Amino acid sequence: MVYAALDYEQCPYEAEVNVVLTDNPSIRQVNREYRNMDAATDVLSFPMVEYETPSDFSRVEELFADCFNPESGELMLGDIMISMDKVEEQAEKYGHSQERELAFLVAHSMLHLLGYDHMKEAERLVMEKKQNEILESKGYTR
Repeated sequence: MVYAALDYEQCPYEAEVNVVLTDNPSIRQVNREYRNMDAATDVLSFPMVEYETPSDFSRVEELFADCFNPESGELMLGDIMISMDKVEEQAEKYGHSQERELAFLVAHSMLHLLGYDHMKEAERLVMEKKQNEILESKGYTR
């Protein structure tokens, strides 16, 4: 799903993303430490690049030269942390496979790493549409 999101958003760079699969207690600790929210969550995203417009790569080299891995040359987009406990819970809750739930969370988080958000209704709708299209491109449907 990392590659599917990068392809969908037409990222012109080879990219590096760290994905950590963890459990509820561990993600709760990180959520508390970084977001002051003392609760387990399904996914956390830690982007390294700040976009003026989501997925606008036109000035990345100029503004974020330090976000390129000096050894590989890859654009370091950031980190994704996913609670596998939540993957299991939510897959059961929504009536689909754990694989589909994990794919959804990775697609969702990748969009965050590419500058998308869902704080406003219009943003949420854009992000939701993109998530669905990324998932469908890999054969994941509800």
